[in-house]
Amino acid sequence: MTITLNGSAQPLSARTSVGELIRARGLAAAAVAVALNGDVVERERWSETWIEEGDDVEIIRIIQGGADDDPLVIGGVSFRSRLFTGTGKFASGEIAAAALEASGTQLVTVAIRYVDLDDPKRSGVLDGVDLARYRLLPNTAGATTAEHAVKMARLARVATGTDFIKLEVIGDREYLWPDNAATIEATRALVKEGFTVLPYCSADLVTALRLEEAGAATVMPLASPIGSGQGYNDWVGIERIVQRVSIPVVVDAGIGVPSEAAMAMELGAAAVLVNSAIARAQDPVAMAEAMKLAVIAGRTARVAGRMAKRREAEPSSPQHGIPKAPETTPA
Repeated sequence: MTITLNGSAQPLSARTSVGELIRARGLAAAAVAVALNGDVVERERWSETWIEEGDDVEIIRIIQGGADDDPLVIGGVSFRSRLFTGTGKFASGEIAAAALEASGTQLVTVAIRYVDLDDPKRSGVLDGVDLARYRLLPNTAGATTAEHAVKMARLARVATGTDFIKLEVIGDREYLWPDNAATIEATRALVKEGFTVLPYCSADLVTALRLEEAGAATVMPLASPIGSGQGYNDWVGIERIVQRVSIPVVVDAGIGVPSEAAMAMELGAAAVLVNSAIARAQDPVAMAEAMKLAVIAGRTARVAGRMAKRREAEPSSPQHGIPKAPETTPA
């Protein structure tokens, strides 16, 4: 049968529900609205609302005002910038504020710690940053068990008012390596409590698949240990994850230079999270801008599609009409 989808005739091989159409198109349900023959279909009725021959279906994406034509949607929230940044390790609040501005980021991570009872208004470097300009991504850095992480996430939600949580459950303190099993366990628990979970994990395909099954909004495989600036220990593992999961992949930890941020995007990652490489640079503000441009370049290249690799060379110049080589004179 044939329907009209967003103004164009589209064939359907079989009778389809609205929900099935959304899934078949690979769309995030939380990020779109649907009208059938001019009437808005409530999300809870998608599975029971059937599309018939000749129906007019409109699928509208929900984005922030001013978003470009390539938004990243996580948990129903649209982001223009695919560079997420941290707020730690900056030398001063002024530098942090300027670097965040230069990065163009819209999502910044924050940690939760005990209030300094001797100076309860003090928040360190963040005193100089207008956090109201950004969507906050509190993290559970420091958690070592699933239960610990869940407790920290609950506290973070109350403190910040956001359901977004960057889930970290650390299994090894020297390398700050994630405990993947505990991360999966905590993801399941937090999703049930209504959190939008962005879990930090190793570049392990099976872990990424299990996190997706658990309801994670993204997976965030590390490039290398947190704060190390080593770049990629296993870029192939990240590429495998990108190819197999249907949720956004955000490369997190270990990126040291802009070319590595660009590479993440070229591999198909949806975004990168960078903190130390910006905050520890000799010029954090300039490095923040460089990271922004690298992410844009890498994403543009990914969308453009790289050329196919060849075993042998292929000349760029025409092979006909080449001037004759001069005759050689015998010595």
